Order: sequence, then structure tokens, then C-alpha cells
Amino acid sequence: LQTMSGNEEDWLALKPQEPSPSQCCGSGCKPCIYDVYEKELAQWERAKAKQDKSLLLEKKEQSNNSELNPGTFTAFSISSVEQLTEDTYQYRFELPGNSSLRLRLGQHIVLRGVVDGLEVQRAYTPISPGNAEGYFEVLMKCYEAGLMSQYIKTWKKGDVVFWRGPFGGFPYQPNQHGELLMLASGTGLAPMLPILQSITGDEEDETFVTLVGCFPTFDSIYLKPLLQDLVRYWNVRVLYVLSQETTVEKLPWSYQENTYTGHLDEGLLKTIINSCRRKPFALICGSSAFNEDMKRYLKAAGIEENSWFVF
Repeated sequence: LQTMSGNEEDWLALKPQEPSPSQCCGSGCKPCIYDVYEKELAQWERAKAKQDKSLLLEKKEQSNNSELNPGTFTAFSISSVEQLTEDTYQYRFELPGNSSLRLRLGQHIVLRGVVDGLEVQRAYTPISPGNAEGYFEVLMKCYEAGLMSQYIKTWKKGDVVFWRGPFGGFPYQPNQHGELLMLASGTGLAPMLPILQSITGDEEDETFVTLVGCFPTFDSIYLKPLLQDLVRYWNVRVLYVLSQETTVEKLPWSYQENTYTGHLDEGLLKTIINSCRRKPFALICGSSAFNEDMKRYLKAAGIEENSWFVF
């Protein structure tokens, strides 16, 4: 059997590794991690054909200029870590000087983590306003068995992590819809917040907003002070659906009349839609099961497919 020459081995060691399915966040990013791989593989094949390793040096694996970029990962430093609930954290990342991520509404960015030598990528939506200067903030839920969660749990202030993006987003225009019905489960709240803040921050925008936040318990509701603040606006109302609470009597009185117990089912969603001030356009964000349920319930309530958007 012919043994591989040393030169062959060298080239094999330099060959880009095909991403594993765990590295693709499944959010339809352009470019996707697989697109980046195809590009790097083509570059490697060209270099190998010419036997010229210097052709690989232009490979920009990551950049340190703190400019967010869809194709390459950029290093950002963690400036604060705040635990919000038992399993949810809010992280603040530094941006140089007064620069801003300049995200469009509801855009997400992709995080790269390495756990036990396995690279993982996940998409997250910053909750800070897109034009926030000098920082951005991300809400993250840690799961017991989650690969990325194991990595995130080790973070502390001053650590450096890698992001790329932005991707996706909801093409929102002020006064484009009479009412936005935001259906959010858990951290699905994240893409709703920049849109809500842009509406309340624009005196000319008279869009009504009904935000429905689905959480297990009262204690597991994120960012209560921020949400209570938003409710003060004439055009915003926030409703809560708590799946593990049995009665609203124990809740603070300011929450009792806008909280439902149990699950957001077809009947409850119909009731909420009927109480909207105008025919709503729905924004949906949660687990894939939650998203599928919401689309089914909206259809049953007479809301057509061109009147909703799923993050």
C-alpha cells in the first residue's frame, strides 16, 4: 500500500473542515457557515493545485477591528454579565469608541463557541437599540444539556468572544401596520424589543402594539422594569401568559388584569385578536413548535399568511 507523502499530509492538515450540522444555526444566513466553507475549500483546492501555500494566507479567519462582518468572525469583549432569572443572562459587549452595530430591526448575529473541541454556532438577536453607541446587549438562556450553554456559562467580564453578522431582520416602516401583535415565547422576546423601542422612540409612529409574552412562571419573566416602562406609552400594551401559574391572585396587582394562566391556545389568541384596536399584523418568535402553533391559531382566527412574520 502506498503511504501518503509528507507533502500530501501537510496539505490534508491545511484542508478546511466541513462544518457539522451543529455549526449551522438554521436561520438562513447569507453567507451561511457552509457558504464560507465552500469558499475556503475552493481556495484550498486552488492553492493545492499550484502547490503554493502562500495562497492560503489571505484566509481571514477572524478580525480584531471590532467591525461586525457577515463573512468573518470578529472579537468582542464582555463588559458586564447580569443574571436575570434562574437560567437567563444578559450580556453587554463593548464596541470601540462611540461606534454602533447599526442593526436593522430584529436582525440577529451568530455566535461561535468551542465546547470539548467541537465548534458550535447559534443565532441571537441583540436586545439593545440598533443605534446604541459603544455597546450591544444580548439575552441568553442557558439549557442544562445545551452545548452552547456550557460555553456561555463560563463567561465572565473581560472575556473575548466571536460574533459575525448581521443577518435577517423584519423590514419595519413606521405606521406601516395599524397594530403589531407580537407573540413571543421566552427569549423570543429579544427581536421584539428593538422594534418596540423604535416605535415608542418615534413620536410620529402611531402604530398600536400588543406584546404577548409567554413564560412558565411570573419569576421567569425577563426584563420586567423595561416592559413596565414600555406599557406607559399610550399605544403599547403587554399581556402575559404563564403556563405554570394556576392563579393570578398571588401576582402584584399591576400584573393581575393583563395576565392569563395556562397556555396561549387557539381560544385565547382569538380573544386577544378580538381585543386589538386595529386588524393586527403578527410577529412570531419562539421555539419551532411555538411558531407552528401560532401560525395555525392565527389562520383559525382569520389572519392570513401575508399578515405575519416569523423570526
